[in-house]
Amino acid sequence: MSAALLVPERPAPPFGIDRLLAALAAHRAGRLDTAEEAYRAVLAEVPGHAVALRLLGLLLLGTGRPAEAIDALSGSIAAKSDDPDARTALGDAYAAAGQREAAVAEYRDVLTRWPAHNAARINLANCLLAMGDPAEAIAQCRLALVSAPRLLAAHITMGTALLTAGRVVEAIGAYRTATGIDERSAAALTGYANALLHDRRAIDALDAASRACESGGGAEAWFLRGAAERALGQFDAARISLERTVSLAPCHAEALLALGNNWADLDDPGRAETMLRRAIEAAPGLAEAHASLGHVLQIRADLAGATAACDQAIALRPDFARAHWNRATALLLAGDLPSGFAAYEWRRRDPLFAADFHPPTSPEWRGEALAGRRLLVIAEQGFGDAIQFARFIPQLTARGAQVILRCPPTLARLFAGLATIAPTDGPVPPHDLHVFQMSLPLLLGTRLDSIPAAAGYLPGRKSAEPGPERRIGLAWAGNPAHRNDRRRSLPIEALAPLARLGGIEWVNLQLDARGTELALMHKLPPPPRRIADFADTAALLGTLDLVITADTAVAHLAGAMGVPAWIMLPHAPDWRWMLGRADSPWYTSARLFRQDQPGDWAGVIGRIAAALGEGETAE
Repeated sequence: MSAALLVPERPAPPFGIDRLLAALAAHRAGRLDTAEEAYRAVLAEVPGHAVALRLLGLLLLGTGRPAEAIDALSGSIAAKSDDPDARTALGDAYAAAGQREAAVAEYRDVLTRWPAHNAARINLANCLLAMGDPAEAIAQCRLALVSAPRLLAAHITMGTALLTAGRVVEAIGAYRTATGIDERSAAALTGYANALLHDRRAIDALDAASRACESGGGAEAWFLRGAAERALGQFDAARISLERTVSLAPCHAEALLALGNNWADLDDPGRAETMLRRAIEAAPGLAEAHASLGHVLQIRADLAGATAACDQAIALRPDFARAHWNRATALLLAGDLPSGFAAYEWRRRDPLFAADFHPPTSPEWRGEALAGRRLLVIAEQGFGDAIQFARFIPQLTARGAQVILRCPPTLARLFAGLATIAPTDGPVPPHDLHVFQMSLPLLLGTRLDSIPAAAGYLPGRKSAEPGPERRIGLAWAGNPAHRNDRRRSLPIEALAPLARLGGIEWVNLQLDARGTELALMHKLPPPPRRIADFADTAALLGTLDLVITADTAVAHLAGAMGVPAWIMLPHAPDWRWMLGRADSPWYTSARLFRQDQPGDWAGVIGRIAAALGEGETAE
């Protein structure tokens, strides 16, 4: 009988492998509670099981428990020290726990032993970026791209690092490369949209953010889409996008801030205040939210609250120019001119306006003696501002200064009697000192009760025989480029009640295409021809009994000439018109007609029509 063939037995599977595979399957399927229970069961059977510890550590990290993840991953490494993935995950856990120095050390250790481990390198770059070192983050991304030129994560992190470093154009290029590698990558498209917004390319940013939303980009993609829509003035669309952001991420402070600002754009300060307070609750240190709250409280006529909110923003960020600006306007609205104009000096540092200030090389006048010195006064901001603040020039002349006024050419003839004129389209003449025009009330110590020349300081009305009809000029819209023009300018339809009044010879002062539109719609005279500059406009205003105008340069010109002017103001007026009064300390000939509610031009026109029907022209 021959010997039987002895077949060796198959080795038994490692202890706990079935439980481990089941746990991994549950983990991949998103059944995290089941997976965690199974991993722990494996570890109960085989304490120190390296793979189970690593997988449990990843699960704990993914569910927001970095401290527990650190323990599990450290145990995995103790059992199997040559696992670069476990060490990289440990670095991730340290980073998530806020222990960034430990994370960096762990990533660098991985890269010392495994230089081609690009996951560790990109995570190192992100950690360095969070620690405020974008330059080293960029260097790490470049190293990763040497060995993996199409590594999507490297291009995305590179874009973020470049954007943080202020290299916006290069960041756009990095994100564009990322979207070329994967045109549906939500992370790449979101970063691309963010960089485009920083470059003020809102239309392109909206396209990228919209594609990111379609690719499942989540809260950040919707936030950027809303930000782009808001930058384009699409406030209703922005509201929808930002509300979607907040529904996905209720504590997204920047989205709550943007939504609050957007409600202010939509003239709903109540909802704006609610959202801004939520933003502050989510991120008490967000200075922008406090500054925006200050602006909204101004709109709501809570000037003390507005000042306090701006003070809080400044306490958080002392160099925050917009907070100082908002504080200045709240103080000026309240009539505190000394404090308001002191804070108003921050206008020159606000990014929105700083580009308009190009000081010459001469010293700036700080209030010292002026006798015999040539002082260059530089007009700033709009035509109306230049006209309003021209009243201070005689005070400079009285101090012995030889005043040279640098202003737009269209104001040159109007101001010729006040100073030597240096139009902005010509060279800067020789001078000893310079000053920006809107700094003059601060330097001259102006108070509400000491505003000079409120009765007028430019040549006024001509003497003429009264005619059978009142001669009234009408201007209802300002420069469309003005950032608040949609609130201060009236829709042409609102003027219909005025056109129906009898006994009035209307003079159309709207010297643009809208003036012709008024003539066609309401059968009023067309704009006058041959108006070349503000001196011509002044000559025309001098023939009028009354000017009815929106908050435009015409209002200031009429007031500066002493011509009776009825000024139509939005619910939240510019600081110079203050709150709750029908007169103006800046112009004694002005009468103010205010909206009772945002957008209520019908009420304003109704009160003006009633006053005209009673034969009023001035008070």
